[in-house]
Amino acid sequence: KENVDSRHNRGRGGETTRFHTVNVAQPVRFSRKCPTGWHHYEGTASCYRVYLNGENYWDAVQTCQRVNGSLATFTADQELRFILAQEWDLEEKTFVRKDQRRFWVGYQYVITNRNHSLEGHWEVAYKGSSEVFLPPDPIFGSAMSEKENVLCAQLQCFHFPTLRHHGLHSWYAENCYEKSSFLCKRSQTCVDIKDNIVDEGYYFTPKGNDPCLSCTCHNGEPEMCVAALCERPQGCQQYRKDPKECCKFTCLDP
Repeated sequence: KENVDSRHNRGRGGETTRFHTVNVAQPVRFSRKCPTGWHHYEGTASCYRVYLNGENYWDAVQTCQRVNGSLATFTADQELRFILAQEWDLEEKTFVRKDQRRFWVGYQYVITNRNHSLEGHWEVAYKGSSEVFLPPDPIFGSAMSEKENVLCAQLQCFHFPTLRHHGLHSWYAENCYEKSSFLCKRSQTCVDIKDNIVDEGYYFTPKGNDPCLSCTCHNGEPEMCVAALCERPQGCQQYRKDPKECCKFTCLDP
């Protein structure tokens, strides 16, 4: 506060007391709960990312595991609609037609009877998963072998926004050794202001516009946050705050 009422706020020497506060703690809503390149869905507290480097199903499984995730499976129609509505930036590398996009997801189709209709059923690829959503009858891929009894799931979405937002999609049962883009899913996590992933229970500064905030990571959420207040830099009238370092300034005076 500048120019406070001198009748009530005079210091010992008769001078008016002045306060210079640069940062004031404000209610904060944290929107970044995933590393850069991942899409967050609040409904499942999960992060999703499409990898464009074409890999077979088994290599895609290992790539997802290396980032603490798995090939995506879905708990409900709402989650699938969220996936279909995203813009996944699949322009650089494609393995199918340009207006259609396919990627491996975490289901397998087990063939039980090789007649003209290829009877079988979908299963979640990894036992013990809590997912309950299973795909409808698939379209069988052109690369499938007559010897294969297990095929792997590709989810096809469409590039055109109007088709995506109407939820238009298809499920393919494809030869697991075909190369394709793939969709990884992992639990939401704490991400600090410098885009580092933070482990459970550690202190960190969340992404946002306040580098002086310190929180504890709990279940992928910042909790018990405290804010530091910074004094104005001495001998400097015009200055700029560093957006990623607490109480660090650049003086802009001539």
